[in-house]
Amino acid sequence: MAKDTEKLIRQLSLISFLMAERRPITALEIKQEVEGYSGMNDDAFARRFYADRAELESLGIELKVDKPAEGYYEAENYSLPPENFYLPSIQFTDDELGALRMSLTLLDGQFAYAEPLRLALQQLSWGRPSPLNAPEERTVALAVTAAAGGRELSQRLSKIETAIFRRKTIVFDYYTIGRDAEESRRVDPYHLLFRGGQFYLVGYSHERDDVRVFRLSRIRGKVGYASKAEHDFAPPENFDPRVYATRTDWQLGDTTGRARIWLSDRIDWLVLRHFGHAGDVMPASEVDDAPEDGVVFETDYANQRQMVSWVLGLGERARILGPPELVETFDHAIERVVECHTNPPELADARKRTAADTAADTDGASGKRETAIRPERFARLVTLAGILIEAARTGSKLSVRQVRESLQVNDTELREDIDVLNVVNFGGGSYVLYAEVSGDTIEVDPEPYGDNFAKPARLLPLEAKALVAAIDLLGDHIPGAASLGSAREKIVAALGRDPAADGLQITTASGDDSEVAQVVSRAITEHRVLEIEYYKENEDEFSLRRAEPYGLLNSTEGWYVHVYDFEREAPRSFRLDRIKSVTVTDETFEPRPGVEPDVSGWPTTGKVETGTVARVWISPGRARWEKENRRVVAELRDGAIIIELPYASDEYLAREILKEGGDAVVLEPDEARRAVLDAAGAVAGAKH
Repeated sequence: MAKDTEKLIRQLSLISFLMAERRPITALEIKQEVEGYSGMNDDAFARRFYADRAELESLGIELKVDKPAEGYYEAENYSLPPENFYLPSIQFTDDELGALRMSLTLLDGQFAYAEPLRLALQQLSWGRPSPLNAPEERTVALAVTAAAGGRELSQRLSKIETAIFRRKTIVFDYYTIGRDAEESRRVDPYHLLFRGGQFYLVGYSHERDDVRVFRLSRIRGKVGYASKAEHDFAPPENFDPRVYATRTDWQLGDTTGRARIWLSDRIDWLVLRHFGHAGDVMPASEVDDAPEDGVVFETDYANQRQMVSWVLGLGERARILGPPELVETFDHAIERVVECHTNPPELADARKRTAADTAADTDGASGKRETAIRPERFARLVTLAGILIEAARTGSKLSVRQVRESLQVNDTELREDIDVLNVVNFGGGSYVLYAEVSGDTIEVDPEPYGDNFAKPARLLPLEAKALVAAIDLLGDHIPGAASLGSAREKIVAALGRDPAADGLQITTASGDDSEVAQVVSRAITEHRVLEIEYYKENEDEFSLRRAEPYGLLNSTEGWYVHVYDFEREAPRSFRLDRIKSVTVTDETFEPRPGVEPDVSGWPTTGKVETGTVARVWISPGRARWEKENRRVVAELRDGAIIIELPYASDEYLAREILKEGGDAVVLEPDEARRAVLDAAGAVAGAKH
């Protein structure tokens, strides 16, 4: 029998024994009665029992220990209070279960925590029709999810999750992109953050003697523990993960200054919807060196380049007013854009690509998604035990296919799990259950000896985290979002704390479009026509659109509502954070066939079918960053690269190139390069 199987049987039997006895138990009794311990000598038992207790604690199952005033561990008494194992009853409404079901339907197979999420929903819906089976109208589509991004990254996530819970210091090799160097890191892990399609670790870096943020895709090789101790560090009392979740790109790091930025009244509402939380606002008329219209936005920044890049991307509708060093950097960036688009750089010779380069591309951010994190098998066994005992008590037959689908296991895994449960006992040869696979059904002994798994177990930390992360990932963007929010509150109340504070926080929205999303979701559900006041950023104008809403979808840029546009007489997608106002009319409609959004196209790739592709030169100093996110078509001997950048309008391309402040130059087509030059000239002219 494999060692991990032996351990599972031992741990499950220990739980069953302690709960069956309902009294404090000595270590000697445990050694004599619990499956797996009796054949050990005293030293081996002490080590195994200690390790099992620590592992169960990491799974959220904590034994109560009554210690004597003096003496050895043999004199300690152990018990498992019911509240430490069973999940408190949560009374969900049908709407709340429906919203949770939709969460899994949307995320199944595309979420790094899809399987723990599935098990959590099994536990929460105990004794009720499973929320996993009922059909659901598809009104939400996801192009960007918290997918793990590869088997190696999934393994890192799993190891870091455990290290956060057990307070274990970890060691790993890390690629610091700013210095283009790979160095060893020793980190106390505090929190995981999913942001902009990437996972980040927030933790105390021993090398820097400070809290730092590490992108998981830049970790090289395996993540290991720094010691064999049970715990390596105490969590800091003043650490607030929400601070990192709400920071903007220019605020990631230590604050180095405070910027004053003028925003035109054409876009001030839009910018403040995205970033109003990151600073203070005052009327521009109250600031001496600002134009009369619009507002002045003050915000702290840590990264000068990111700050300038963001303002450049707003074009002539924004301007940096201070401090002087930031204004100087902004002016220099505009001058570089004008110069290099007037006189494009001479290209170095191409560097020959190697097999290692090709492999790196495949494994990078653009590579194919691989298997997501598998949940702890322990959680699956506890869930299966409950399913089998419930079937025995009700006398119902279990379909092998249905159980496999519920737990997402193959036939071999299901048989192995049943074999394990058949030898779990609570002492004295009394077994918890006995089940056999007979053809297409599972037959369970109608009189199981133990009822310890006949009620839903507490959610393991990973399951609770998966559940809340799924809710936070979808936010207000599904019909019945209020039900999802109330379900979250009930889950947090039952668990006694918010799992988001235990190591993982999901942030996805580009801007705060929650109010718009809720209005649009209602119109989708009720099949009502929308009137939309929409800001067309490329033309810098507003338009009033009437449309039939069909679904919400996210993309690499944010959330969209997919509609049938009456004016264009064709399907269109409107970005939620560009909708200044939206009204649900009394006019209803019958859904048209063929209007569903295709998430496999532009929402994922950013490439529009009717768009164009520009060839863009990236400077040697900036190439490392762009290689992580763009399609590289040539690497040059001087370290520069050539990328292909898809775009649907010259205005969009110009904004993307302006953000790079001279580190990106359009080589072709010529008209696109002229569009960038005109946009840079307009920004320069707006300053005078």
